[in-house]
Amino acid sequence: LMALGLGTLEYFLEEGSRWNWFDDATIKHCAWIAGISLSAFIIRSLMLKNPVMDFRALLNSNFSIGCVISFVVGIGMFATIYLTPLFLGYVRGFSAWQTGIAIFSTGIASVAGVPIYIALAKRFDTRWIMMAGLICFGFGMWSFSYITSDWGWRQLLIPQILRGFPQVFCVAPSVTLGLGSLPPERLKYASGLFNMMRNLGGAVGIALCGAVLNDRTNFHFMVLASNLTMAHAQVPEAMRQMTQAVGSTQAALRELWQITYAQAQTMAYADAFCAIAMAFVLAVCLAPFLRQVKPPAQPISEH
Repeated sequence: LMALGLGTLEYFLEEGSRWNWFDDATIKHCAWIAGISLSAFIIRSLMLKNPVMDFRALLNSNFSIGCVISFVVGIGMFATIYLTPLFLGYVRGFSAWQTGIAIFSTGIASVAGVPIYIALAKRFDTRWIMMAGLICFGFGMWSFSYITSDWGWRQLLIPQILRGFPQVFCVAPSVTLGLGSLPPERLKYASGLFNMMRNLGGAVGIALCGAVLNDRTNFHFMVLASNLTMAHAQVPEAMRQMTQAVGSTQAALRELWQITYAQAQTMAYADAFCAIAMAFVLAVCLAPFLRQVKPPAQPISEH
């Protein structure tokens, strides 16, 4: 039931915008199957003494808030891994090697953050450390919203560091605070749900970002194209220069279309990063409601 529900849900989110959502029969059927399967899975889990996932743990405020924060962090971690190479490949035309070099700073920043987090966790309240990490991550997403079609590795360096460095500050405290308030005998089943929330956040985030890119690219292209008329003062001169450069009016129009579409794509990527930043605002607002807990006596099953 869980596999069927999550699979159809992801297909619904990922392909919905392409097929105009509920106007398509397959998308509509997937939505129904996802809703029924996941509802049945939750009801079945609540009826079992030792379920695969312990949904009763959501009655614990720390655990439920931790799940929401973990979901948001999953969106931030996985959706940006999806968006950044996509932008560099489709808009900038980077090769796989150039893309790897451009995003390499994220990995270095992530590794650098681990020893700093370990040192800070011994001295400061875990909640405030997590809030600082969420704010830094969200600010990194917001800094991506200023992206232009000329951005390369130099322009991406600071946003990538702001995304990579605070990852451990977001993930580790959410695990400690979310699972640490549960009794040890419930950790085995509750940790499965907690782990799934971050992975589900990544899957949902990627699917929704794909929908945002599709819809907002079309929207921005229509807005930009509506202003590219001969009545606009600068268009005739630009067309004349482009025609001279490429040799024909047809080629100039094709070049103008490519430039306009690239700008529309870039603006759509900015919109997607803004949406992720807004999700982190929600996570930051929820963080103060977490209660501080001591780390559990036994290791938490989290990965």
